[in-house]
Amino acid sequence: MPNVPPLVATVALGLVLAFSLGVLAHRFKLPPLIGYLVAGILIGPFTPGPVADQDIANQLAEIGVILLMFGVGLHFSPQDLLSVRGIAVTGALAQALIATPLGMAVGWWLGWSLGAGIIFGIALSVASTVVLLRVLQERRLLETERGRITVGWLIVQDIAMVLVLVLVPALAALFNEMETAPGFTEIMLSVTLLLAKLGIFLAVMLVVGKKLIPAILHYVAHTGSRELFRLAVLAIALGIAYAATELFGVSLALGAFFAGMMLSESRLSQQAATESLPLRDAFAVLFFVSVGMLFDPAIIASAPVALLATVLIILVGKSAAAFLVVRLFGHSRSAALMITASLAQIGEFSFILANRSLELELLPAEGRDLILAGAIITILLNPLLFAVLDVYAARRERRLAEAAADQREEETKMREPISPTSLADHVVLVGHGRVGGFISEALRERKVPFFVIEDDEDRVAALRELGVEAVAGNAADPEVIQAANLPRARFLLVAIPDAFEGGQVVQQARAINPSLPIIARAHSEEEIGHLKRHGANIVVMGEHEIAKSMLDKTAATAAPAEQPASAAELSPPILVEKPAATH
Repeated sequence: MPNVPPLVATVALGLVLAFSLGVLAHRFKLPPLIGYLVAGILIGPFTPGPVADQDIANQLAEIGVILLMFGVGLHFSPQDLLSVRGIAVTGALAQALIATPLGMAVGWWLGWSLGAGIIFGIALSVASTVVLLRVLQERRLLETERGRITVGWLIVQDIAMVLVLVLVPALAALFNEMETAPGFTEIMLSVTLLLAKLGIFLAVMLVVGKKLIPAILHYVAHTGSRELFRLAVLAIALGIAYAATELFGVSLALGAFFAGMMLSESRLSQQAATESLPLRDAFAVLFFVSVGMLFDPAIIASAPVALLATVLIILVGKSAAAFLVVRLFGHSRSAALMITASLAQIGEFSFILANRSLELELLPAEGRDLILAGAIITILLNPLLFAVLDVYAARRERRLAEAAADQREEETKMREPISPTSLADHVVLVGHGRVGGFISEALRERKVPFFVIEDDEDRVAALRELGVEAVAGNAADPEVIQAANLPRARFLLVAIPDAFEGGQVVQQARAINPSLPIIARAHSEEEIGHLKRHGANIVVMGEHEIAKSMLDKTAATAAPAEQPASAAELSPPILVEKPAATH
């Protein structure tokens, strides 16, 4: 019997279990990433059952980090990064100065060497790229000032960790009293060489990459091949990340971020982000699975006190430093809490540093296990921490409203609020994919006011550039649907292909405005019944409409004396004139 290749087995086991447990987590109103982590634990080497290949999982996860950072770079410009350099550098330095001594104290208590304690503390000071960016995207904070500060903070930490990794061999030789211990001059030469390479890389990206990368994409776009365009986006992200590491000693994630940032000012940046989104999400899921595979539950029983100390350093020690820095720079308490909570976990760079230090006998195996366990626990706690902050923010907002509504502090919510549209007698369009795109183009041509709800941030950004009011989010979310001002809307068009989600949208809309005409999209007779039961007035099925169109054209051909109707005359009158509501 043929064996399943390790790559296929790892991807299949990881994605199937992640999907199953992610759905289960969502069913219990928990973040799906908790399901992804548990999936990794189940296929890891420390639990019974099938075991996936850890090395392959880690490499797949690295691709996820590259694509994620490339996508973030597409939303940033060099000016955005420079505008937060002060607080980002200060914050990253403060967290390292707090976490490192605390880590050294834990190491001293456990009987480790001084070098092991230093490495342990540094590893606890660096946040996870994937977790942080997921939080910002889910809460629509990535393009806010708080989001820019947090991403800038992350970039500074990544650069610092590249320097630390260069110094680890020297530290290992020095603290282990090996004969190969380099002198101060040799260490400084290594650091200077790395900084010089980093400077050259930045210069190449700013001078050459800023023109070359958009030019390549523009050339490919003119070929008219979507397949080649998608391939070009992936080639740029992965190719520059690889070259940055091999030629300049820059991390893969950092190289991909700068590649995206050089493309951010191109008009094709939104399309590039859209094309890379499916792979970005899939590989990000595999990242969480790979983290779960590293977790050895035995550490909970063998070193509970040390593990508790590790978690407290991450959640309390370095978080206190972040909170104080943000407040010292004049930002509100809610902004400080949001940034602090985003950074209250550790991830991929901590694993890299721990494994490298273990190979050089600078960190004991127990230290690596504590770092991995601390990462798992803090990643699991991160969504719950935000849930607590949501409750705190809601209570604070109520207190401020009762005291004096006009003196309410800015940004009291931990989730960026959505301002309801001021449009009236407008069409609300849910979904801006292939179907929604045709609808919005027709509405713009007829100058019909409309409002779009779309869960793809890149499509929303493209609509806003055209002057269309749009909001990023799931229309089934009560907060998102409220932004559409349904009580004063003319129609609701549900153009998303998922009938289950569409039913939720229709049900909520019907509760808000019982007389609103609602037209939804379906793919089967069962879906038509489902949507109508939830309150849709009209449900359009693609096969039905194709059949009607073919019959209409047959009738027109059979009666040439009659002039066929124009496209505008054949289009649904619902977009122009509001009919009487039906149920």
